[in-house]
Amino acid sequence: DAGVYSKAWYAATCDRKTAEDALYRSNKDGSFLIRKSSGQDSRQPYTLVVFYNRRVYNIPIRFIESTRQYALGREKSGEERFDSVAEIVENHQRTSLVLIDSQNNTKDSTKLKYIVRVS
Repeated sequence: DAGVYSKAWYAATCDRKTAEDALYRSNKDGSFLIRKSSGQDSRQPYTLVVFYNRRVYNIPIRFIESTRQYALGREKSGEERFDSVAEIVENHQRTSLVLIDSQNNTKDSTKLKYIVRVS
């Protein structure tokens, strides 16, 4: 269990558009939620959705079968790995999360500050 089911930030049945709309409405840097990934792939079960600088970022959360841990984004050497999705959230409430804009190739960073609930 990824430790998501009882959490306020977990929007279980939420699709990408609903999540993005909710974050645009919140309009606060650092607003976030976690939803199930659209692909329903066991290697990428969840997506972290973050609002920053008038943009919404959808960051895949990967499940690493060999270690039974979770990591953010594409696989990279030296990446941070976590025992649960809840640990990822707790970590990035304390330390900044790097946001990469693949279209403009820019980097920003923010902490996860405001939980957005999808109605």
